[in-house]
Amino acid sequence: MNTDKITRKAIQFISNSVISLMPKSYFTTDEAANKSMLTGDKKFSYNPGKCFTCGFGKTVITPGDVSSGKYFIAGYDSNNRATGVLDDMFARAVYIDDNTSRGGVILCAIDAVGISRRDINDIRKLVLEEGTVKNLKSINICSTHSHSAIDTQGLWGEKLYKSGRSEEFMTHLKKKAAEAIIAAYNNRKDGKLYYSVLETHDLQFDCRTPDTYDRNLTRIRFEPFDATPGIYMVNFASHAELLGDLTKSISADFPCYLIREIERANEGVNAVFYNGAIGGMISAKEIKKIYRNEIDCEAYTKEFGKMLGELVNKLNDETEIAPVINVASTPVKISAQNFVLILARLLKVLNNDIARTDKRSVAAIHTEVGYLELGNSEIGMYLVPGELFPELYNGEFLNEKESGTGKAAEYKVLSRMGGAKHHFVIGLCNDELGYIIPDNDFVLNEKMPYINKGVDRFDRSHYEETNSTGRETARTILESTDALISKVKE
Repeated sequence: MNTDKITRKAIQFISNSVISLMPKSYFTTDEAANKSMLTGDKKFSYNPGKCFTCGFGKTVITPGDVSSGKYFIAGYDSNNRATGVLDDMFARAVYIDDNTSRGGVILCAIDAVGISRRDINDIRKLVLEEGTVKNLKSINICSTHSHSAIDTQGLWGEKLYKSGRSEEFMTHLKKKAAEAIIAAYNNRKDGKLYYSVLETHDLQFDCRTPDTYDRNLTRIRFEPFDATPGIYMVNFASHAELLGDLTKSISADFPCYLIREIERANEGVNAVFYNGAIGGMISAKEIKKIYRNEIDCEAYTKEFGKMLGELVNKLNDETEIAPVINVASTPVKISAQNFVLILARLLKVLNNDIARTDKRSVAAIHTEVGYLELGNSEIGMYLVPGELFPELYNGEFLNEKESGTGKAAEYKVLSRMGGAKHHFVIGLCNDELGYIIPDNDFVLNEKMPYINKGVDRFDRSHYEETNSTGRETARTILESTDALISKVKE
């Protein structure tokens, strides 16, 4: 047996032993993990209501003491303490109801690199226990994936074994997010929803083979009957990492400037950004220059966001959406093959809810998947708990001759589920599991799996695997989503 195999087996043995010896207090029961989750509609119905009712709420979540140096910036190198604020982190929430008495839905976006489902459930609990929002059937909270926001996961602290999360800040964030959701409900008005789509060109860059991504810029616009300013909901797929790793300033990255441009050009309008399928890694066109610090990153961040906002404002070819909203979610347990993440949970760097499996030495992560439709299958939204590789959405996989493993991918991809006329992914939704990677191109380092990046037979780097929960994650998420959609639409 070669030394690489010996090392790999030794690491796996240590990992299995640690998991076996983890105290019961580190594991969460199904009941506790899913207590604050609303699962939505048991069956989808397409009988429309009289109209849509929508509301918008937002809160600033940036703390007032950023200059103290107590907060770590998430998304680049660890131990990067923030010293100032370029623009504020926000929680923005939209409430949508179709007036069919089946209940309303929340879609909230928080300017953060990622938020664990455990923290999201805390926000849900605050909303439900406060009691203002009546007849809710679904609360969905996603992250914009800003790499210049305060560390909300714990992975960017002073040391690898020490969490970068400020529990004081997380308590503040949860309270403010709940306030935004409640404000969205309180600000609701009757009106109409419209959608429009633009296929963009030469705006994104795929940092990993295959070169594939969702080019669509989607806008869903709410127009109140009372002629007051409405709401713009925007979906686009791009890592919010344009300020570069030298930044010391807290920022929402380009989504801030996208929203500012929409609100500048449409007086009184409120806007929210939901990120898409960004795994692999999908970023802005000039991302390589940003990695090399060859351009003015702050100027480019503002320019890129403004440009996207201008495109959103120019969308004129709209389609009205029938007043129907259907949504369903289901709990899922993901096999935690990445032992580094479990060790991080043991050290309280991460705070994800984990569970034992049938094998005592194997842990699983509690998460969820969901699907939301607007209208008579006019808009479909796949609610994905992490950074999905786009080929798992569109089917444009590497074949067996091109893939890192020499195998073909065999999946029913998201775009073949649901049957909506227009569909897209809302990524990092209700959890952040890291990269969700097709198994036929999932390559680990032979000697130090999940620690050092792998290199495949074509000498291509496989960094993303080190930030994934494991090879089985993609299949579990896709199969669970397909089963959920089949159940509610049968």
